[in-house]
Amino acid sequence: MKLLITGANGFVGKNLIIHLGEIDDIEVISFTRENKIDELPHLLNKVDAVIHLAGVNRPKDDYEFQVGNADLTVALCEAVKQQARAIPIVFSSSIQADRNNAYGCSKKAAEDALLSLSEKTGNPVYIFRLANVFGKWCKPNYNSMVATFCHNIIRDIPIQVHDETAEVQLVYVDDVVRMMLECVQDAVNAIRTNKMPPASGFVQAGPVYTKTVGHIAQQLNFFKESRNTLISERVGTGFTRKLYSTYVSYLPTDKFTYSVPKYGDERGVFVEMLKTPDAGQFSYFTAHSGITRGGHYHHTKTEKFLVIKGKACFGFRHMVTDEFYELFTDGENPEIVETVPGWSHDITNVGDDEMVVMLWANEIFDRENPDTYASPVAQPRELKK
Repeated sequence: MKLLITGANGFVGKNLIIHLGEIDDIEVISFTRENKIDELPHLLNKVDAVIHLAGVNRPKDDYEFQVGNADLTVALCEAVKQQARAIPIVFSSSIQADRNNAYGCSKKAAEDALLSLSEKTGNPVYIFRLANVFGKWCKPNYNSMVATFCHNIIRDIPIQVHDETAEVQLVYVDDVVRMMLECVQDAVNAIRTNKMPPASGFVQAGPVYTKTVGHIAQQLNFFKESRNTLISERVGTGFTRKLYSTYVSYLPTDKFTYSVPKYGDERGVFVEMLKTPDAGQFSYFTAHSGITRGGHYHHTKTEKFLVIKGKACFGFRHMVTDEFYELFTDGENPEIVETVPGWSHDITNVGDDEMVVMLWANEIFDRENPDTYASPVAQPRELKK
C-alpha cells in the first residue's frame, strides 16, 4: 500500500510513521512544510490513500488558520479529483470545529471541503474530530497541557493550574494512529476487491477520556513521587497506563535511572524495588554461603520466593502441629516457593557462592503492623549441597 501522509513531521505524524514502518509492504510519501501545495497532484500519483494531518494551530496571525487548514485541504481535494479514481482520505480535524473561533472555523471549512468531495465524487472521506491528543513526542510548552506538565514536573519546573476543576477531553496518540490505520486499510481493501468501502463521515478515534486539570497534575506528581516512595500507581490499564507511558517518555537521559535503598548486614543485603497500592511489593535479597534468613511466620501475609542465583534449602514448621517440611531449589531450575500462613519458614544458602532471591509479598511492609513473628524453624536437618 502506498500512503501519502501530510504533516508527517508533526506529533501524530511521527508516531504514525513509526507504526507504518512496522507493517510490511507499506510505502510512505511525506508532505511536510518543506513541500509546496502545487506538488500535491504529483505526490498523489499511484497513492492508495491519504492521511491528512497537516494543519496550523499556533499561528502568528489568524489568517494562517485559513491558509494552513482550509486552503490546504481544498487544494488536496482538487488534486484528488484530478486523479479520477477513489483515494480514501483520513482527516485529523478537531473538536473545536463546532466552535466559533478562527481555528475551529478553519477546521470546519476543511471538513466541509472533504465532505463536498465525497458527496460529488463518491471519494471515501473519514473525519476524526480529535480531542486533546497526548503521548510521546508531543512538543511541550506549545499546545498540549499534558506535554507541558510532564516536561516541567520531571524537571522541577513549576506548572500553572488556573482551574483545577476544569475538564478536558483527551485521546491517546497510539489509539488515534490505530484507528486511522484501520480506517485506511478497510477502505483500501474494499476498493481493491471491488467492494463498497465504509461510508464516509465522522469516526471516533478510540477512547475519549474526560479528566480535570487538577486530576492530571496530581497523577503526574504521584508518578514523580513514586521514585521516592517506591509505590507505583495503577499503571497497567486504561488512562493511567497511557498517561504514565507519556510521562516516562519525557525523561531526559540523565533521569533514566534512580537509586533505591539497600539494607545490608553480615548475612547479605535486602533491596525493595517496587510497591503497589493493592498488589503487594517486589524486592530481592542475598545471602552468603551457609547463611539462614527468615525464621518467622505470618497470619495473613503471603510471599513468593524465586531463587535466581545459587542453591537454597527452604524449611517449614507448622505452628500448631509442629509438622516439619523442607525442600531444595536453585537458580538453574526456576521454581516459585510459596510461604503459607501459619507455617514458620526460613531459607538457607546451601551453595558455595552467594545466593540471590527475588521476593514478592502480597502487601506493602507495615512497620506498625508487620504480621511477622519470630519463630525459628528449629528442626534438626542435614543441609544438602
